[in-house]
Amino acid sequence: MKVLKSWRGLRLPLHRVKVVLASFCSPILMKKQDIVDFLVPSWGRATVLDSYRMWVIGLTFFGYTSYHLSRKPISVVKSVLHRNCQVPLDSEEYIQFSNTPNDSCYCCWAPFNTDNANELLGSLDLAYLFAYAVAMFFSGHIGERVNLRYFLTFGMLMCGIFTCLFGMGYFWNIHTLPYYIVVQIIGGAFQSTGWPSMVAIMGNWFGKGRRGLIMGIWNSHTSVGNILGSLIAGYFVDDKWGLSFIVPGLIIASMGIIIFFFLVVHPADVGCTLPDHESPDKHHPAREPAIHKVIPPADMKPISLKRAVFIPGVIEFALCLFFAKLVSYTFLFWLPTYIKNSTNFTDEEAADLSTLFDIGGIIGGIISGVISDRLGGRACTVFVSLAFGAPMMYVYSVFGHIGLTENIIMLILCGILVNGPYALITTAVAADLGTHPSLNGNSKALSTVTALIDGTGSVGAALGPLLTGIISPTGWSNVFYMLIAADLAACLLVVRLVVKELSEWCCSKEEDIKVNPLSEPLLNSIIHDDDEDDSIHNSLMADGSVQNGTVQ
Repeated sequence: MKVLKSWRGLRLPLHRVKVVLASFCSPILMKKQDIVDFLVPSWGRATVLDSYRMWVIGLTFFGYTSYHLSRKPISVVKSVLHRNCQVPLDSEEYIQFSNTPNDSCYCCWAPFNTDNANELLGSLDLAYLFAYAVAMFFSGHIGERVNLRYFLTFGMLMCGIFTCLFGMGYFWNIHTLPYYIVVQIIGGAFQSTGWPSMVAIMGNWFGKGRRGLIMGIWNSHTSVGNILGSLIAGYFVDDKWGLSFIVPGLIIASMGIIIFFFLVVHPADVGCTLPDHESPDKHHPAREPAIHKVIPPADMKPISLKRAVFIPGVIEFALCLFFAKLVSYTFLFWLPTYIKNSTNFTDEEAADLSTLFDIGGIIGGIISGVISDRLGGRACTVFVSLAFGAPMMYVYSVFGHIGLTENIIMLILCGILVNGPYALITTAVAADLGTHPSLNGNSKALSTVTALIDGTGSVGAALGPLLTGIISPTGWSNVFYMLIAADLAACLLVVRLVVKELSEWCCSKEEDIKVNPLSEPLLNSIIHDDDEDDSIHNSLMADGSVQNGTVQ
């Protein structure tokens, strides 16, 4: 048989290439498993499942990266929609001053050229995030009843279209607020198709053993998307801010097409077995449970929102995420503007500097996942991170503007402590609760539980930027006080779960302290040696080899 060499020197049958080429000409005739088999060559029977897992991780990672990449431009472009025109930009478009030099906002983009511009920009955030939050509850419900591959493809294509439409307002010279509000509402609603679907797919492929670590690394896509979104939007913002939206819109639409052709939603779709969603051994919380067959996906029934609410821990973590996401999304939408107003950096430099918060988020997500796996306590990890996050935000608000070095260090630390618990709740915690033992192995609950938790958090995400737009005219220090209060409220909401986890740890410690001599290795060896000496002594006495303590 004729063969080709793949990118790593692996030899692949030529008929698989023909399958892929033919599939692009006639998608109806394409078999999903043939395409993935071509792109994910197996190195033996034992590694087929791992190969598919790595492929799913990669596709979902870059898929949700594109979601966040398309959300970020608005936070970067705000500083140009309403700016101080007395300070020229590098672009020749703004260097020439008009005949109204006393008007410091003559170059602002109407309708954001008024004194209440921050409130108008805040209304854009509110429209976007409120639509996202409301639609999230429906997306989770729909996602469990349709093919997630089709659902994601449709959502990503629509997100791309409406992201581009916002940017086209620049080229079409649109200056009416309702246009931008409507685009934000519809775009935000389609953005909700991503998260519950992605988490449900990851939950289908990975068990509970190392879910915190895997999800922590995987969840870095949010920060990677924010970083790339900031860099792309920042590159165009001073020249043609419309391209800051159009380029990310084209990227997410293209990624949607890739998802359609190559994503495998469920292990059963390609003949693989499902991971064990039961809790790992309490003494080895990071150990991956064994893989075994479970109920086929066709036999699983989706659950209602009411049923999801009564899963133990869902309410506490959902309300905690409400405040945690309020803080995180306020940084996401307003950090470049805050840096620009509190320092002497340009718009592009402020956008680039804001990416350090997302770098800290990547580190925080991974650290939180590893710690929660090792300790077996998600709530305790969330509580400690939030408890340290509140004072760190205060320190940044007071000393962050002093210099570049201070700003860099504090932004990274804030990202670790703010985004770490937020990432843990939306990934590992949501997946844990979506495969809770009370569901009897029904993984069809994953999308609904994830949507319920993240939807509640998204209401807070909508509220945070809105409050910032209202409060910021009174001083940025008041904005940070609001963020600190929200962070502490999130802390308090998981106290019950923290107490429960600590009590479980104490009980397990007490059981271990109740010494069973045969269970203690050192004590067991001593007892064994003493018993062996006694048996030797008795045998010698029996045959008369020992008399008066001496050997004959």
